[in-house]
Amino acid sequence: MGRFKLDENLPAEVGTVLRAAGHDAVSVLDQQLGGQPDENVAAICRDEGRTVVTLDLHFADTPR
Repeated sequence: MGRFKLDENLPAEVGTVLRAAGHDAVSVLDQQLGGQPDENVAAICRDEGRTVVTLDLHFADTPR
């Protein structure tokens, strides 16, 4: 199953649905990362082997 990190702009229910489907899903808020720059969240996702799920249209502009 997938490993996901949910951005703070998503409803908590998204995590509930993903976990119910057997995925490993945590939110940036679960890890006290709210308000962190996208670059930091992206780096943490890479370190944890997670795919970020966001509604932020500019997140893809984050340097890698």
